[in-house]
Amino acid sequence: MTVALKRWDSAEHLQTEQDIQLYLEACFEEAGDDAAFIAKALGNVAKARSMTQLAKDTGLGRESLYKALSGEGNPSFGTILKVINALGLKLHIDVAEKIA
Repeated sequence: MTVALKRWDSAEHLQTEQDIQLYLEACFEEAGDDAAFIAKALGNVAKARSMTQLAKDTGLGRESLYKALSGEGNPSFGTILKVINALGLKLHIDVAEKIA
């Protein structure tokens, strides 16, 4: 018996706004100070929505967005803010719990 495996793609499972919100909240919680992890998570959301539309909405090239949001690129904070805004998301800040 042969088992067929398929590569996991988070973007395929981000179907609703709530899915996206919960996914990004979990990613921010898990990432710590790993900016590439967050960029990759935003890339997954962008793929779920439409990278082509994101490119139009941000004024950035589609290929440069793929690279910036791959987890291998190093996007500027300005690019991240453009992506967040174009995806219709808001970035919120909370005070972290202090660990004694």
